[in-house]
Amino acid sequence: MALHIFTLTSPLHDKKLVSTATQAFLDSLTHDYVLHEDDFTAYGHVQPAVIFVRTGGTEGLFRTLLPELRAKADGAPFVLLASATSNSLAASLEILSYLRQQGLRGEILHGETSYVGARIAALERAAQARAKLQGARYGVIGQPSDWLISSQADYEAVRRKLGVELIDIPMERLLNVYEETPVSPLAISSDRPEVQQALPGAMRIYEALARLVREEALQGFTLRCFDLLTAVRNTGCMALARLGAEGFTAGCEGDVPAMLSMAIVRMLLGTSSFQSNPASINPSTGELLMAHCTIPLDLVSRYELDTHFESGIGVGICGYAEAGAVTLFKVSGDLSECFAAEATLTQCTAAPNLCRTQFHLRLDHPTDANYFLTRPIGNHHVVLPGRHAAELRQFCEALQG
Repeated sequence: MALHIFTLTSPLHDKKLVSTATQAFLDSLTHDYVLHEDDFTAYGHVQPAVIFVRTGGTEGLFRTLLPELRAKADGAPFVLLASATSNSLAASLEILSYLRQQGLRGEILHGETSYVGARIAALERAAQARAKLQGARYGVIGQPSDWLISSQADYEAVRRKLGVELIDIPMERLLNVYEETPVSPLAISSDRPEVQQALPGAMRIYEALARLVREEALQGFTLRCFDLLTAVRNTGCMALARLGAEGFTAGCEGDVPAMLSMAIVRMLLGTSSFQSNPASINPSTGELLMAHCTIPLDLVSRYELDTHFESGIGVGICGYAEAGAVTLFKVSGDLSECFAAEATLTQCTAAPNLCRTQFHLRLDHPTDANYFLTRPIGNHHVVLPGRHAAELRQFCEALQG
């Protein structure tokens, strides 16, 4: 994906000389780019896009152009590219300050080539993620669980900001597909009799959900999974673990904001994520325990089969991942808020009094623990490998227009 560079040059400068002087800077970015030299016709229609403030003396020109650029940007932040020559950075600082005075958001790309290049790569991933999400269909199977009183979604805001269509699918539809699904031979087994007995039904739920995903052309879904406990005396934990590993977004409890968080992670960063809720938090040390009874199998190095924690029936997943850097992430149901923080996964445990997969995390900044105790976005959050908080926040900020 090529970067679209829109230049801004003072009329006091010789454009030919400026172009020659800045060519080496553009080539140092080591990214494919399309140059729109002082021509903003396509601005807002191509992504990713930056405004290269090539010289000083462009501040007034930008102010004159701003009404047009603002309409074309449709609320997206302005990204200014600044070199170390011709007062490019000084003009960029003045422009960004003016944008902030107008209540608009933006940033300046400036610094070492490696930093600027990494940020441009992040902009490219964000543009690719938005393209993938445009028109994508995500199912809400059975509506959110009754206890998720703050975890609803604004369907119109999700469609407008993210391009995603949320599809309501009655639980009866899944149950009908389940009844039509034959029991397949098992490729896995357990030495625990109660788990072994539940495995055929758990795999039947997987086959039914996979069929529903195909029939509805879904990129993902969230499932009101606790209804399965009474309807078929089993759980969706194994189904969600397998479908997540197969590249689908598969969420629990009908939590739409958590599903959207997982979808953003997958499309932006190309990885699965672990929907879980905090079981304990130490605000003094920034340590917290995240737990749930399922996890995409591609996130773990090994797993064990257990029963579902709350009910003691069905098949739950006790997953173990390698220690290392992770990111916590969550968006609100109208995409107006997001939380992203980086942490280290220190160990995985299997305490019997908690949901089966248990991640012990230590936040890089212990003060981030205050978020959970003072301004949380629901109880479920997602955990993904690597350090990606800044990129996730920047992606979400671009949705706020």
